[in-house]
Amino acid sequence: MKISLIQTDIAWADKEANLKSTESALQLFSRQTDLVVLPEMFTTGFCTDKLALAETMEGETVQKLKSWAKHYETAITGSFIAKDGDEIFNRAFFVFPDGEMKTADKRHLFSVGGEHRYFSSGSERLIVNYCGFKICVLVCYDVRFPVWSRNRNNEYDLLIYTASFPHVRMNAWDTLLKARAIENQSFVCGVNRVGIDGKDAAYSGHSVLLDFKGQELLSYPEYETRMDTVEIFTSDLEKFRQKYAFWKDADEFEIKL
Repeated sequence: MKISLIQTDIAWADKEANLKSTESALQLFSRQTDLVVLPEMFTTGFCTDKLALAETMEGETVQKLKSWAKHYETAITGSFIAKDGDEIFNRAFFVFPDGEMKTADKRHLFSVGGEHRYFSSGSERLIVNYCGFKICVLVCYDVRFPVWSRNRNNEYDLLIYTASFPHVRMNAWDTLLKARAIENQSFVCGVNRVGIDGKDAAYSGHSVLLDFKGQELLSYPEYETRMDTVEIFTSDLEKFRQKYAFWKDADEFEIKL
């Protein structure tokens, strides 16, 4: 599977500008990749207290994503601010090339930044089958919680984190992504934004694709807008899991929601 990482700046609370820039990026990958990964809240930035930006599943963002996936013949994943009834969610999505969309909501809300005051927490993980891969999509802060990310009985082959992870904690981001790859014997993709947001938080990117050993297959320089593609193979992963079947010795547990 060919996977493309879009590390980009996000205009603060400017949905129109971000939709336009995202489509411009997708044009470069038209019919040349299988999956495009976008940063967290790609249409707005991490605007946790601007609830007017929230959209329903019938809104412009969802309609654009479905249209883009069909037109550019690629799957697209990321997150956006979703409104469902009276609740607001940081909603992860996976759109297939035929326009079908699967979603799940961010489980761990960033209480340090007040996200929990405005958003509701999710209770399910987003796992899809695509291009021969089982893919799990989680959101930013979820990377700090290994139990929620745990790959029980090889439920997934590729773990994706769509993120707005600030530069001040980049050492944690880099370390946690490697840990998630090694402990889960899975490819791990972390896509983070760059730039300065409306609250003066700086983002340096550090988007990366790691193999199941925690080794870098693709990484980006700090603060640069970058868009690159790399190809990964399930055959490499399967051979490693057969030779080093650490997953068979994992603890059994239940998550209480």
